[in-house]
Amino acid sequence: MENSISYSAIEDVQLLSWENAPKYCLQLTIPGGTVLLQAANSYLRDQWFHSLQWKKKIYKYKKVLSNPSRWEVVLKEIRTLVDMALNSPLQDDSIHQAPLEIVSKLLSENTNLTTQDHESIIVAIAPLLENNHPPPDLCEFFCKHCRERPRSMVVIEVFTPVVQRILKHNMDFGKCPRLRLFTQEYILALNELNAGMEVVKKFIHSMHGPTGQCPHPRVLPNLVAVCLAAIYSCYEEFINSRDNSPSLKEIRNGCQQQCDRKPNLPLRLLHTSPDLVSQEATLSESRLKSVIVTSNEIHVEVERNNTANQKMTANVGNDSEPNLIDCLMVSPTCSTMSIELSAQADRILGCYVEILKMLSDYDDWRPALASLLQPIPFPKEALAHEKFTKELKYVIQRFAEDPRQEVHSCLLSVRAGKDGWFQLYSPGGVACDDDGELFASMVHILMGSCYKTKKFLLSLAENKLGPCMLLALRGNQTMVEILCLMLEYNIIDNNDTQLQIISTLESTDVGKRMYEQLCDRQRELKELQRKGGPTRLTLPSKSTDADLARLLSSGSFGNLENLSLAFTNVTSACAEHLIKLPSLKQLNLWSTQFGDAGLRLLSEHLTMLQVLNLCETPVTDAGLLALSSMKSLCSLNMNSTKLSADTYEDLKAKLPNLKEVDVRYTEAW
Repeated sequence: MENSISYSAIEDVQLLSWENAPKYCLQLTIPGGTVLLQAANSYLRDQWFHSLQWKKKIYKYKKVLSNPSRWEVVLKEIRTLVDMALNSPLQDDSIHQAPLEIVSKLLSENTNLTTQDHESIIVAIAPLLENNHPPPDLCEFFCKHCRERPRSMVVIEVFTPVVQRILKHNMDFGKCPRLRLFTQEYILALNELNAGMEVVKKFIHSMHGPTGQCPHPRVLPNLVAVCLAAIYSCYEEFINSRDNSPSLKEIRNGCQQQCDRKPNLPLRLLHTSPDLVSQEATLSESRLKSVIVTSNEIHVEVERNNTANQKMTANVGNDSEPNLIDCLMVSPTCSTMSIELSAQADRILGCYVEILKMLSDYDDWRPALASLLQPIPFPKEALAHEKFTKELKYVIQRFAEDPRQEVHSCLLSVRAGKDGWFQLYSPGGVACDDDGELFASMVHILMGSCYKTKKFLLSLAENKLGPCMLLALRGNQTMVEILCLMLEYNIIDNNDTQLQIISTLESTDVGKRMYEQLCDRQRELKELQRKGGPTRLTLPSKSTDADLARLLSSGSFGNLENLSLAFTNVTSACAEHLIKLPSLKQLNLWSTQFGDAGLRLLSEHLTMLQVLNLCETPVTDAGLLALSSMKSLCSLNMNSTKLSADTYEDLKAKLPNLKEVDVRYTEAW
């Protein structure tokens, strides 16, 4: 045994079974003699025996199938190979993968096979694909078959269970991108059938299952990954040619830096000479120019107003890349951009946007879908494409209609400085194609779910005050409420703007009524905050939000520093009244139903609060994290709450004056 024995040199493998034979031995017949292998036990001996038999046969099939002569013989050998893999007692992934790789190599080396040969081979290896992913080369072969024969019965009968297994079990398309491409081509093949999207819809429903909860957690992320990749591919040629196409900065600045682009690329920028532009601008300042970007797949036209160019010339020297949504804003000083895709790309886009719509219709999938789409995952070319944003609007509407906070909160940007769907579909955003109905719907759901905060109102006042006033002028109740809250929380500093808001409110019946109610509340607030009244107040147990509101409306509480609501039935709704107490320093909410929503509101308004008791309240990390803005807190009781250790550490780091903390019976204890 000084020299190794190759598997191909083994002529025969036998178990020694005669009488008085050595225990647990194998006999290998090789040219020039035999070799005995002795194992430690019968189990190991059997493993060796079957493994050697397997290797010997695999080498045989590799040799036979590497030089095919007659395809009927090849097909028979493939079927025998598949049967051998299925009946092998060995338990290992390579037992099924090795035959698939042999067939994959056979197909890649013989590209002149007929369609019938293709289908016969696919049917022959189908049993192996029930519990195994196809290797990369085989995926390419399947993709080709889906493209060339989308109506073949092989697509429905053989590929369907394969794709279902991929969607249920694949963990990362980044490691096996050809599996994603095969899934993508399979869905497009379904769309080519007579029933079209109805077949695709049935397939999506089969992946979800008949119950209200999909039992396979990987299905949705995998479907979304396939959709995003397919949509990206529709704009891929334009994206790859960005170096020679107008950047967002150039679109915004009037393409003043066209000469810096690389020449002789497939995507060319055809523009008129500066002299000609100057002459035409002199003749008519209102005349439109156009810069056209063309390719064999995409046609992009950027229409520009000359007067807008003159206004934007001053910004050319700014080297910073402009904000994505700013570049796509529909306004008199910004360009509009229309993209025309090829017929094939248009079909792909329509199919996969429709799938995103289907996914948004499932209640259990909507939270995860919203989370996956919150950092906008589409290229800027897609966001500039009117057809795409118009079709995707249905998905955003579904998010805006969902009462669950984890869904509609994903309409906002993932972090400060980044734009989200809320900005994109707001009036002035490139995707806004209505009079603000979707914008009003988004604002309504966000305001009704713990977003009635100064931060949100400040953002609206800074960026969307005009659209808010316009919609309020048209009688939209949500926008009327927004304007009233801006006045109530002193969001607007400019007196002229305040008067304009008041005039807007008084121009409609609903606005006039809500403004009168605001004035009444302001008079009550002045009376409430007038100096005088008790410094300490304790409500009786079982008191409600209505009882607290009634009490606070009965006199002046400008001196109230200590308020105890312990063991009452108050909820987060009472926070609307608590934030109006200017001198409040100590608040006891022990054993109440006060939750995260109220805690967020307190954290923005009662910044001088020093003592807060939240013992045995239903608050969670989501609300407790908001306390980090209450820098005056020196005593905090979170006993028996859902406080986590990480949140506790975060609060300790951000509250410098915190001296007394009770975290007993929490995760942080």
